[in-house]
Amino acid sequence: MSLAPFRFADLRQASDGRAELLAGLLAERAFIPPKYFYDELGSRLFAAICCLPEYALTRSEAGIFAAHGSDIARAAGPGRLIVDLGAGDCGKAAGLFPRLDPAGYVALDISADYLRGALERLKRRFPALPMAGAAVDFTRSLDLPDSLLAPAGAPRLWFFPGSSIGNFNPDEARAFLARIARACGATASGGALLIGVDLVKDKAALDAAYDDALGVTAAFNLNVLNVVNRLLDADFAVADWRHAAFFDAAASRIEMHLEARRVVDVRLGEQSRRFVAGERIHTEYSYKWTAAGFAALLNEAGFSKLKQWQDAGGGFAIFLAEP
Repeated sequence: MSLAPFRFADLRQASDGRAELLAGLLAERAFIPPKYFYDELGSRLFAAICCLPEYALTRSEAGIFAAHGSDIARAAGPGRLIVDLGAGDCGKAAGLFPRLDPAGYVALDISADYLRGALERLKRRFPALPMAGAAVDFTRSLDLPDSLLAPAGAPRLWFFPGSSIGNFNPDEARAFLARIARACGATASGGALLIGVDLVKDKAALDAAYDDALGVTAAFNLNVLNVVNRLLDADFAVADWRHAAFFDAAASRIEMHLEARRVVDVRLGEQSRRFVAGERIHTEYSYKWTAAGFAALLNEAGFSKLKQWQDAGGGFAIFLAEP
């Protein structure tokens, strides 16, 4: 069988990225949006994080799909066009193909080279399945070219695993989920959302999950400075910074920061900024939800029909939601 090519588009706007990064780094409390973690090296480091003993989230989610996959597939229904938000190596979606029997697969991720390579490997495994990919910041827009969304008449299943929804604060999460709900209702064939959510658990376990003994998460966090250097023509020295991560129980979120080890002056293209010793650049929130709280959030966003599955320890949940 000849290998039909998959469709691929790079929809990123480089100028928008530079402006966003510069605004964040010049803010009174400096920040870098977490989507900039995922250049090719960052994507590979995150894949390594998912294998760490401290990072149980990925194993918990996989365990739910293993234990309840048939039930999830029956509830979702066959013949859907899977739209994978933040696809990474496409492995999570591919693991569901035998049960979901999709009509097609569309992978979205901000890292173009990493995604293209993943799709090339996936196409060799599933040569008959229509596939497409787009390098895109889907947090800005869910509008995609019709040429990528094939077969056109298939009902869509928006797939957002791994608790990536935790990177949004509650208001942002509600707005993003509402956009997906509207997208589900925008086609005659309808749509649904399959989403993974990390739940509140012991603080010590959460702290360790984001500050592992091998330092892989630290490397992942620090690598974002290399991304900034390329995009802004900046001169961050990674050795000037340390990884800081902790669970804030009052806010129900993990916070990740980069903390200056000493006073540093950083060129940011044509501008510059001084960071004093101990000053932090915020890089990520990862909100943790209760199952009831997240169900309420889905309702507020426009999803009225919900099903959920949890792991045995109650630390992770998967929701299937329809508007």
